[in-house]
Amino acid sequence: MIKIKNLFKSFEDRLVLNNISLDIEDGDTMVVMGASGCGKSVLLKLIVGLLKPDEGEIWIEDKEISKLSEKQIDEVRKNIGMVFQSGALFDSLTVGENVAFSLVRRTNMSKSEIAKTVAEKLEMVGLSGIEDMMPSELSGGMRKRVSLARAISMNPQIVLYDEPTTGLDPLMSDEINTLISKLHNELNVTSIVVTHDMKSAFTVGTKMAMLKNGEVVASGTPDEIRSSKDQWVCDFVNTGFFHEDTQ
Repeated sequence: MIKIKNLFKSFEDRLVLNNISLDIEDGDTMVVMGASGCGKSVLLKLIVGLLKPDEGEIWIEDKEISKLSEKQIDEVRKNIGMVFQSGALFDSLTVGENVAFSLVRRTNMSKSEIAKTVAEKLEMVGLSGIEDMMPSELSGGMRKRVSLARAISMNPQIVLYDEPTTGLDPLMSDEINTLISKLHNELNVTSIVVTHDMKSAFTVGTKMAMLKNGEVVASGTPDEIRSSKDQWVCDFVNTGFFHEDTQ
């Protein structure tokens, strides 16, 4: 589904991604982990075409997106949903209008069809009947779930998550993790989850990649990451669990 080949990205004189290569198979949930500033979120922005790589290739199915025009990339984005770290809801729009945003802009659906789709997506994330509420009236966990409903509104093949549990308490984080797994199974999507939350990573991930200083230092299944002989990977994973257990 997604193939990343020899990817480089710098900002001024700072090398953020250094020769990254990853394969994300159809139907996988790839968790990308690493310390703050290691390039995780930059990688997502490159995949969705918000940034261009300095070198390397990003293939989504049969398209190498870094060479596409903005109009062509926009077509590819129709099959990609993204859940931003902050939720990134439009504060001036109702919940229903937020979820309907892409449906209004990108489809010829009637108002009644859009309303039905919005209701279905909100029900999928456990928020039925809140279409008329404003984002300011929602808790942090509700905002994340509305953001997820918006991300799946177009029935995408790929969903990208940027730190989906950041800023949430442990109970709400568990709810979001359960929801990510539920939607993965129900919608049969391919997902990339960027996180430094170890509990979240090992709950939702079918494959994992560890980033350090802009490089992939380990990748594999959750069991392979847990049993890694790399001391940094072991320390990162164990420290993550330690923090989770003491929250």
